[in-house]
Amino acid sequence: MHSDKSPFTTDLVLLGGGHSHLFVLKHFAMRPLPGVRLTLVARDLHTPYSGMLPGFIAGHYRFDDAHIDLQALARRCGVRLVHAEVNAIDADARLLRFENRPPLGYDLLSINIGSRPGTVGFAEADNQFSVKPVDRFVAAWRRLEQRLDRPDATLSLAIVGAGAGGVELALSLDYRARQLAGDLEIDLLTDRAELLPDHNPKVRKMLGAILSRRGIRLHTGAEAVAFDGTAVQTADRQSIASDAVIWVTHASAPLWLRQSGLALDEAGFIEVDESLQSRSHPQVFAAGDIASVVAYPRPRSGVFAVRQGIPLARNLARYLRRQPLKPFHPQSRFLSLISTGERYAVASRGNWAFRGKWCWRLKDWIDRRFVRGFAEWPKESGSGPETPDLNPMRCAGCGSKVGSAILEPVLERIRETHGLEFAPGLDQPDDAALIEVPPGKQLLQSVDHFRAFTDDAFLFGRIAANHALGDLFAMGASADSAMIIASVPFASEAMQAEELYQLMSGIAVCLSAHQVKLAGGHSGEAGELACGLSVNGFAEPDQILQKSGLRPGDVLILNKPLGSGVLLAADMRGRARGDWIETAFDGMLLSNRAAAECLRRFGAGACTDVTGFGLAGHLFEMTRASACAAEIQLDAVPLLPGAVEVAAAGILSSLQPQNRRIGHQIDDPHGLAACASYPLLFDPQTAGGLLAGVPADRGEACLAQLHRGGYSDAVIVGRVIEADDGAALRLVNS
Repeated sequence: MHSDKSPFTTDLVLLGGGHSHLFVLKHFAMRPLPGVRLTLVARDLHTPYSGMLPGFIAGHYRFDDAHIDLQALARRCGVRLVHAEVNAIDADARLLRFENRPPLGYDLLSINIGSRPGTVGFAEADNQFSVKPVDRFVAAWRRLEQRLDRPDATLSLAIVGAGAGGVELALSLDYRARQLAGDLEIDLLTDRAELLPDHNPKVRKMLGAILSRRGIRLHTGAEAVAFDGTAVQTADRQSIASDAVIWVTHASAPLWLRQSGLALDEAGFIEVDESLQSRSHPQVFAAGDIASVVAYPRPRSGVFAVRQGIPLARNLARYLRRQPLKPFHPQSRFLSLISTGERYAVASRGNWAFRGKWCWRLKDWIDRRFVRGFAEWPKESGSGPETPDLNPMRCAGCGSKVGSAILEPVLERIRETHGLEFAPGLDQPDDAALIEVPPGKQLLQSVDHFRAFTDDAFLFGRIAANHALGDLFAMGASADSAMIIASVPFASEAMQAEELYQLMSGIAVCLSAHQVKLAGGHSGEAGELACGLSVNGFAEPDQILQKSGLRPGDVLILNKPLGSGVLLAADMRGRARGDWIETAFDGMLLSNRAAAECLRRFGAGACTDVTGFGLAGHLFEMTRASACAAEIQLDAVPLLPGAVEVAAAGILSSLQPQNRRIGHQIDDPHGLAACASYPLLFDPQTAGGLLAGVPADRGEACLAQLHRGGYSDAVIVGRVIEADDGAALRLVNS
């Protein structure tokens, strides 16, 4: 029996990583509510700060300056992060729906997904795109930027929308284009009678003069209705020649919200009251551009999303404590700072306006301070009222099993939603699975189990299953069946059932993709999420690949990069970039089945998967079993983005010291151990790549086939040599 953690009883889900939700994350990190599990669902791992986007486009800011890393922020806040795009909300059933993963339930939902420019329904392409979502806009602009970076290049660009966003974008793109070799002509279109209709006449006059001086042509009263690839057509039949068009028009809401059941305004935005609570579903809140506050309409601007952040966080906490909500009334006037591309800006508030370099310096200071505010901060204990410990004593032994009332419905949902094949007999109450071994085949078995390194149970399940199956593929076997052992965190029955379903759904997706049957398993409750699989497979006796088959002269091929261990260690400390972790997860989800088949076709004599002992440890096992030695070409070893930086900062896996104990078996005649990549030879990998010895005369052809098969990082990392009285491994450069 133990009482180290109160169980989760309530799911608070934040949909979107917008400006308001940044404050919610920080608020609950510093004032957590016992029993409440906080989940952030985000399409992007790096959320852009809108105020810095023009400076980023102009080249004044690096990517990291203008974006907030949600992966690191969520880890610091102790928040479960689900990196996925929602395509539907069922507000009555309290479910978020996705395209390629199971639905996610909630008890309390907050929505802060922003808005997108309202185009006239054109499909986005290389020469036509919106300013939001920002990541797609930046990628599209970079492609145009490459076209401009030639001395003879000319490009005409139309920007549709002449509010503050359109004006800033036009001036920033013009400034950036002047640093390139080509020539950019910009037309700025608005269907309104004047520039910047929401600003005072002084601001309009100042920025109109700047646009004119910079050669940016302004078209007022020009409603864009079509773009044919060469010109923008307007409602009054003007034709404005343009090679590309960017839409920065009025905000629009995603169409799928109309099927959500939530109360919406005429434009499709979520109607909320003064406390930011949905007018139709009290368990739903919304803020930022996606919210329509009926009592006080305001322009859809980042400044209001920022101001709503703290009131939203406090009202979410009050709702969970069953306390009265408090209304929030934003100011009617606010400071507006519009940059002009160079380090110059126009400032306004109410009826006054100023301009100058000092305005840009003020804007830069405000924007940088905002982004810095969501870097590391001291975690404080909350001062608000706490809920009592709901169930402090949890049983151990068989008393810690997940009950049949939870398990049986989960298995039925898995059967219905994923079509996973169950081994014969699983539908019977027997105590063990019956596995029939085909004639002439040998049975191979392996088992893996580890604690969760992500709070996304669906993602963890997919990776855990792929990791376990890797042992069978490394030996040339075809996988047949699997058994699961899972531990889910202490929580209410409903939350445990949902967590188990998410986990098993991830496992089911992986097993189904490999035609592997589920033969049974065991589930229990514990202080944290954990999962393991025992997997079975069959192989022809003469087709089995073992570690003892290396031959001098073979080249050593590795099909995945190293570094997942140090990156996961950094992520646990909130020190890893979100895109680094995303790339590492993508690698963990890449199956080794096709790679194993390819290696075997090209004559591999020995193979292993690089997992817990790292590349050096597993290669040492192979050389010892094969009575030979090997050279590792250190500069050829593929590495995950960010792995070297993290290792150089001294962040290593806790298994690293044990893995390095084979250091005496490594000969280093050129002093390569001083290289930053050297520690990664001992880095434990999760769902790592295959390391195989292939005849040298077939190595390049094998490598080319691996690349065609989707293993773009596959590379020859060394060769097998005769053993001598020296070390088993030798470091060289290629």
